[in-house]
Amino acid sequence: MAIITLTTDFGEKDHFVGATKGAIYCELPDIRIVDISHSVSPFNILEAGYIIQNAYRSFPKGTIHLIGIDSEINKENKHIAIKLDDHYFICANNGILSMICAEIVPEKIVEINIHDKIHTSFPVLDIFVKVACHIARGGTLDVVGKTITEIKPIKNIKPFVNDDKTQIVGSAIYIDNYGNVITNIKKSFFETIQKGRAFEISARSHKFKKIYHKYSDIVNFDIPEEKRHDEGKGLVVFNSGGFLEIAIYKSNTTTTGGASTLMGLDLMDSVSVNFSTESILPKELDDF
Repeated sequence: MAIITLTTDFGEKDHFVGATKGAIYCELPDIRIVDISHSVSPFNILEAGYIIQNAYRSFPKGTIHLIGIDSEINKENKHIAIKLDDHYFICANNGILSMICAEIVPEKIVEINIHDKIHTSFPVLDIFVKVACHIARGGTLDVVGKTITEIKPIKNIKPFVNDDKTQIVGSAIYIDNYGNVITNIKKSFFETIQKGRAFEISARSHKFKKIYHKYSDIVNFDIPEEKRHDEGKGLVVFNSGGFLEIAIYKSNTTTTGGASTLMGLDLMDSVSVNFSTESILPKELDDF
């Protein structure tokens, strides 16, 4: 039996998540349902896109991903189902999947057209569940929609690069549970522009000249633990999703603080990378 994942901005207080699961189980009692997140900030398409992009590959091929963010249908916000990378995605055509589609070409996209058969004010519960269960039974996308070739993009999702390739200007696109600030600058993109040059990363008044492999690389383990005082130090890494991330070592938003609070960074704040005009020495390449 297939797996259906749920990613929504429903939160945990209301009945929406439970009702959606109940509707799925009514159609497919033996289905497996996995919650990816129900804590997406309300209507935050960029945040949802980041979460689903980094989560879906951990699931088996054929998994069906139901995404309930800004899903009320109107003439500018249609519903779509996509087969991509041997996974299925059901969501509103509001840009949520443009981050994934920028890297992987969808195998098929359909605009869902079963709304005349189902009257609803809760499309995730009624429309999305029907489509997900149809796919889980082995049904094709052609039955639930008409083929389209493009999806709506998220504007300004790609970092800016100046003409002489000496600067990247990106944006903070996600703040995680630890207060770490994730940018839209991916490692592959960074290295393509860098070409072995030294760099300085700027986020508000904070500057970094080194990218670590992992968070604990900032620790000098040769110093006795009681003398280190490493917690609260700022650093930059490429995270598990390959995105440039500004972090605080052992951050805790309720105690130590996180990069977002300690550095005053918020969503869509600019993060720039300035490159020198000369290549760095080969021995320094180990810094990242």
